[in-house]
This record gives sequence, structure tokens and C-alpha cells, in this order.
Amino acid sequence: MDLARYTVPEDMSILDTMRVINDGARANAFICRDGRLLAVVTDGDIRRYIIKSGDLNQPISNIANYDPIFLYEKDRAKAEKLMRKMSITAVPVVDDGKMLLDIVFAVEKRSIVYPTLKVPVVIMAGGKGTRLKPYTEVLPKPLIPVGDRTITEHIMDRFERYGCTHFDMIVNHKKNFIMSYFRDHERKRDITFVEEPEFWGTAGGLRLLFGKYSAPFFVTNCDILVDADYEAILKAHKEQNNLITLVCARKKMTIPYGTIKKNEEGQILDLEEKPEFSFLTNTGLYVVEPDFLQRIPENTFIHITDLIKSGIRDGIRIGTFVIDEDQWMDMGQMEELERMKRHLELKGEL
Repeated sequence: MDLARYTVPEDMSILDTMRVINDGARANAFICRDGRLLAVVTDGDIRRYIIKSGDLNQPISNIANYDPIFLYEKDRAKAEKLMRKMSITAVPVVDDGKMLLDIVFAVEKRSIVYPTLKVPVVIMAGGKGTRLKPYTEVLPKPLIPVGDRTITEHIMDRFERYGCTHFDMIVNHKKNFIMSYFRDHERKRDITFVEEPEFWGTAGGLRLLFGKYSAPFFVTNCDILVDADYEAILKAHKEQNNLITLVCARKKMTIPYGTIKKNEEGQILDLEEKPEFSFLTNTGLYVVEPDFLQRIPENTFIHITDLIKSGIRDGIRIGTFVIDEDQWMDMGQMEELERMKRHLELKGEL
């Protein structure tokens, strides 16, 4: 973000600040000194000043709010909820020294028209969910509640927005519990249950669908949510002519220490304070061609990652569609389940 579009010095005139607010088209200007956040002024503040016949050549500091609402970087995820609570349209993000790092603006609510893809979705729902104990000692992982709905219902909701209304759900562990839940649910969905006779890993059960599809289909784990453009994912898969496409999240990780590079004699060559690394991680959402199912051995325990590795060795086309890390939520572990709940609360989905 170009912060200069929204920041002004204390001695800028009110008239010139009006021009900054108008050019930025965000109804706010933030007063900074050497990059440090001091105050905020809104177009409403200026309008009220004009009504009182105020002098527009006076410095903006005369009418600015020197007790601005802000968030520290570690609390950035709370921005949307804070803006709703305080009825504001922007919140600055600062570091511990109140240096302005970013500005989060409220998203204007618009009516979104989603395309109708009519692509089937396979939900891998047969695992035991051991990482989510003790919840999964009572409930199967696909029925873990996230707010007032199960995780699987949240997944289905996202696909149904794009007209993907048929689901093939591969079940095994506590399968009768899962099937009964959806069959007895007041909201009826188009679900076909595919019963895995043994535990065949994250891909073995897909072989049971061999011969069913004649066009690409989505495959998703039952413990993830992806907020992305599913039409764009499908389009990229087709344009790349892939046999399988992995939706990958771009993750960033900061090492909380200074790292050192040395030569063979032990002399320091370089020192980097808190370096940041970026990498791609597999989200557990895929677009798959029917021919990919031929690569899965029958009645065999095998993970989809093993199939992907063998495909790389064989030279088949395996592509990626990259999303930002905040578009992917994984509840595979307890702490991640809590993060998912907080994220959905901020979006107003719980």
C-alpha cells in the first residue's frame, strides 16, 4: 500500500488535507511525524469545521484527533471486527513504536454474483481426526462444529456459492454417524456417500470413484476452508492442461533471531536480523482430472502426496494455484480450530 496517499504532516493546511482525502477516496487522513502515527482526521471533521466558518488555511493539527484508534501488527486480524464495533471505516496498523505500517480499510459490502460451475466435489471424510482429540473421541472430524454449523457444512456452503451442488463424500470412521447426520438434516443436499471398506489413506478411497467422472472435479479435505475464486482455480487448471492442480497458500515465517552465515574458518560473512522466509504449502484442495484416478492402485492404502510425488517422477502435468495464507484455514489441530473460529467471527459468518 502507498501510505503517502493517506498521510499528511501536522503543518499541512486543512485545505490541502481535503485534497489528500479526496485523492485517496477513503474519507480519512492520518497525521504522521517521521512515519510515526500521531492523529487522524476524517472528511466529517473537516465538514463540521467548515460549517463553523473555520479558516481552511489553518494547519490540520488544529482539528485532528490526537487519540486515534489503532492496532498493533500482532492484532491485525481484529481490524474488521474493531471497525464494526467502533463504526469507523479505517484503522491504522503500527509497530511497538507507533510507526505506521499499514492501513486496513473497511470492505464495502456489494452484492456478488457468483458463476454456476456445476462441478462435482469430493470430500475426503474418512479419517479418524486424531489431531483433534478429545473432540473426535465423540464426534467424527467432518461433524466438528465451527459456530452453528459443522466444518463440512461450511465447506459445502462455499462450493454451493459457485453452483457446485453435488458432493461425493468418502466416509469410513464413524460413517453411520456422518451419513445419519446429513440424511436427517433439515437442509437437504445432493450428497452421495462412498463407503471406504478399510482405511486407505488420503487418496486410496478416490479409486472408488474411478469411471464416475468425465470432466475435472474438485477434491477437498474435510478440515479446511478456502476463501478463493473457485472459477479462477478451475480455469487455471484447464489452461495449464494439468492432470491435477494443487491449491497452495503462500506462507511467511519470520525467524525470531538474528541468523549468521560463516565461512569454513568460522569467520562471520553476514548477519541478518529476524529474516523472513516465504514458501508454498499444500492446502488440501485440488482440481483433478478423471484420468488421475487411474494412477491410484485398487484396495491400497496410499496418500495423495505419494501420488503427486510419483507423478512428478513420471513427468505428468501437476500445477499450482496460489492463494494468500489468510484465504486458507485448516482446523487439523486444536489451535488452528480456534483460529478458524476467530477468523469466521471477524467475517461475520458465525
